[in-house]
Amino acid sequence: MRRIYRFYPILFITLTVFAFFLNLLGLMKLIPLFITLPLFFLSIYVTLHSLTQRNVYRRFR
Repeated sequence: MRRIYRFYPILFITLTVFAFFLNLLGLMKLIPLFITLPLFFLSIYVTLHSLTQRNVYRRFR
């Protein structure tokens, strides 16, 4: 189960790239901006959170 956590940043980076291209389509007025902008900023937030996440709850031995 722990191995899949390594792939989360890669998955979220691809989501951010996809949301960026959707945002470009929104800027060209092909897709509404009120859909693409929150999706883009949410994907940036999740990507940065997954890249900077630390394991805070460790057991002390």
